[in-house]
Amino acid sequence: MQYSLLDLAPVPEGTDIPQALKNTGDLAQHAERLGYHRYWLAEHHNMPGIASAATSVLIGHVAGLTKTMRVGAGGIMLPNHAPLTIAEQFGTLAGLYGDRIDLGLGRAPGGDQAVYHALRRAGSDDFPGDVAELLGYLGDPRDGAAVRALPGEGSHVPLWILGSSLYGAQLAAHFGLPYAFASHFAPDALEQAAEIYRRTFKPSVYSEKPLFMLAANVFAADTDAEGAYLRTSMQQAFARMRTGTRGKLPRPVEDIDAVIGAGVRRAVDQMMQVSATGGREKVRTELAGLIERYQPDEVILTCQIHDPVARKHSVAIAAEVMQELGADQSKHLVGAAS
Repeated sequence: MQYSLLDLAPVPEGTDIPQALKNTGDLAQHAERLGYHRYWLAEHHNMPGIASAATSVLIGHVAGLTKTMRVGAGGIMLPNHAPLTIAEQFGTLAGLYGDRIDLGLGRAPGGDQAVYHALRRAGSDDFPGDVAELLGYLGDPRDGAAVRALPGEGSHVPLWILGSSLYGAQLAAHFGLPYAFASHFAPDALEQAAEIYRRTFKPSVYSEKPLFMLAANVFAADTDAEGAYLRTSMQQAFARMRTGTRGKLPRPVEDIDAVIGAGVRRAVDQMMQVSATGGREKVRTELAGLIERYQPDEVILTCQIHDPVARKHSVAIAAEVMQELGADQSKHLVGAAS
């Protein structure tokens, strides 16, 4: 079971963007030492608490700080960009860092309509056509092509479709591409999306079989109480999003219901139900339950924690747990085959 890390480059309250970017570099090197397979960064705009808006630039920074771990986008919001531009950016990254670069694609704008207008997009909503165009730019040279991605052409940067609905599952299956579900904040369609993707998948030159990635929040600590305390930063952030209040990643609090209210907290917890929170054994039990239920080919974890030291500790605990679960899975498979 491969395990990976999704980093939104959070900007904690009391800090600034330069510190957030330094934290991301430190965490990426830490994750590589811990055996994480991929390190993905996500495109968001106009959000004070997220520093990964220039996603391809930050991917290059992280790739330059690491040596073996795959680095990529989880994801690039393709409606914000011309496919040619993304092909050139990721072709350049592949030229610099070889076969370590991934390109996950999302259909959401990564911001509101004001952001979409500021990005100078014309309002085209042909996501399947844009994906096909991008695949063409990154593929083998095409005779007579009027436009070529240089760099990009022939790089075959691996594409993933990201989604939180059945649409993304159907599109990934149609193109024969790997699929990552954003269950860390939108879990409602998770089970149905995984089933549709696997059932309707068409083998392709990109993948012979369906590859399904599950995203999960992790708030791991030395005790269950400390894990729950760390989780309150993300609970507050989601509560603020519900009211349209943007800000930096909040400091954790002792009594979350006193801050956001029990009703809002229950709604937020519904969004965050694909999570593992607490001490090592509780995190192990909860991750094992998610893996057993959804049978992902890969798990990508995200740790939105205010204190960068506590975040690195959470990432370390999660890596140990995932290694153990992978070893248990291997023993089970060997035992079943013998």
